[in-house]
Amino acid sequence: MKINTIIFDLGAVLIEWNQRHLYRKIFKTEEEMEWFLANVCTSEWNEEQDAGRPFKEAVEIQTALFPKYGAEIEAFWKRWPEMMTGSIEGTVQIFDQLKKTNRYKFYALTNWSAETFPMALERFEFFKWFDGLVVSGEEKTRKPFPEFYHCLFNRYQVNPAEALFIDDSLRNIEAGKKLRLNTIHFQSSEQLQKELIALNLL
Repeated sequence: MKINTIIFDLGAVLIEWNQRHLYRKIFKTEEEMEWFLANVCTSEWNEEQDAGRPFKEAVEIQTALFPKYGAEIEAFWKRWPEMMTGSIEGTVQIFDQLKKTNRYKFYALTNWSAETFPMALERFEFFKWFDGLVVSGEEKTRKPFPEFYHCLFNRYQVNPAEALFIDDSLRNIEAGKKLRLNTIHFQSSEQLQKELIALNLL
């Protein structure tokens, strides 16, 4: 396998992000929180912000549907930093080891709102290690849609057959495979390191 490029997803691979970090502070029980996340501020709803919808519009839409939860819906936007607890240190260390080999170009391909991404950009020093970052909210499309992957390929002249894509979402991994990307389905830093070593990439 000839690999000259490594493409990282960010959330749940390099950064610990989970809306439950916030909503456990808001709801009294796990059951009420899980109902809210399954029915009100759902993954599908949040993906629209990842694809470019402004949070103000998203909050208005959902509050009209669930007026009882107006404050809790608004918290998704106003208290968003409380969902992002820090970096996943094991993966950051692997990134550092890969960087020191001087064998690869590094890119981030992330589903992330254009409004909240600057908060992460300011917080995490290792973002500067990337040769380029492609953010769904800025491109107005997202994984797993092929055009989002092609944004990266075209902008940075990446040959997918010579690139490795690391993502925690199996849906995104399967989409990458269809575009000829080599892939690792991320489950833990330890598993990632073992797979990189097995592929002679680390």
